Amino acid sequence: MADYNTLARPYAKAAFEYALSEGKLAEWSVMLGQVADVASNKEVAQFLLNPSLSSDAKAALFLEICKAKIDDKSSNFIKLLSEKSRLPLIPVIAGMYEAFKAEQERTVEAVITSAFKLEADQQKLLVEALRKRLDCEVTLKVEIDKRLIGGVIIRTGDLVIDGSIRGKIAKLAESLKS
Repeated sequence: MADYNTLARPYAKAAFEYALSEGKLAEWSVMLGQVADVASNKEVAQFLLNPSLSSDAKAALFLEICKAKIDDKSSNFIKLLSEKSRLPLIPVIAGMYEAFKAEQERTVEAVITSAFKLEADQQKLLVEALRKRLDCEVTLKVEIDKRLIGGVIIRTGDLVIDGSIRGKIAKLAESLKS
């Protein structure tokens, strides 16, 4: 079967382009996040994969579950996904939509993994340094991992900066093997 990202990309792009043209990036972001949560529910996911149900039946039930979260345009989008048997891809579509939105808004989320809790001034310094390096707005998500011993690992998109003691020890051990 084709890769989920390959199948989801045209739908995520279409949703993004529509939301951008209508000035509704934030609204569609919220809506897609909410319907992705519904689609990720174990029982709903099994229902969406049931081959004995028609696409109309799947769309009707899914729309009934999500009716408080969607408007007419997003309802049409859900129906289209159902017709094309893409409802199970909603979480992937939502993730790709968020990536398109972040690129448009020139924002990025950086995940900082630290051995210890970072103080507010340390977080501010990291945000400023990343903002300069990436030339976009940066939001931080901080995680604690005591196994790092010290330092931090910064992940944003494809960029990984390993400034941890554990990473430096691993590099030193690798160079000693040579």
